[in-house]
Amino acid sequence: MRGYVICTQARTGSTFLCEVLASTGVLGQPTEYFNTEGLRIGTPDYPDDPAAQLEQIVTAGATPNGVYGLKIMPHHFDRVAQTKWAERLPSLSFVSLVRLDLLSQAISAVRATQTQQWVAGNPAKGEPAYDRGAIEEQLQWFLEERTRWSRYFARNGMPVLHLFYEQLVRAPQSAADAIAQLLGLPERPMVDLGKVASVVQSDDLNREWRDRFVRESRDLAAF
Repeated sequence: MRGYVICTQARTGSTFLCEVLASTGVLGQPTEYFNTEGLRIGTPDYPDDPAAQLEQIVTAGATPNGVYGLKIMPHHFDRVAQTKWAERLPSLSFVSLVRLDLLSQAISAVRATQTQQWVAGNPAKGEPAYDRGAIEEQLQWFLEERTRWSRYFARNGMPVLHLFYEQLVRAPQSAADAIAQLLGLPERPMVDLGKVASVVQSDDLNREWRDRFVRESRDLAAF
């Protein structure tokens, strides 16, 4: 077996990426296997034990060609660190997925938290309201998480495939090709967008909030 882990944060297009990769039929079935609460929404008996979740990665997370995939957030890493999952998973490769526009990422997270609408198409459970302080806090939080991933990669000296949200949404096939090359797959993984349900959620309101935040915060003399 061989596989990959997508190391990322919220609001980076990671759900879209996982669906894109799964649609190929040869790049595993990546998802947040260490996210007990999230997976129990669709699978009520999903195991709570991290060791059992580790087993899910190489079974439910694999395609018939022996390739498995998973996605992990920093807080999931903290919860399951004692499993030493990165050492135990066979032939594991690392993928970093970030969003270059950090401000838009923070705004997306604040809005999703307010509405509980984490996926396009789901009903909103609250009304979005511009909150400059919440956006500032989310910016700081994302920066800290991103720094943790960077430090983890540097400290361990491993090769990492870097993917970016902005490129992913424009050319999903290129992301699948890059991961296949990382794993040394002989065949090209053909993306089937008909099997991908996720769509970009950002809209005019997100852009209005972004413009307003920049107007209120812009100060080239401050650092």
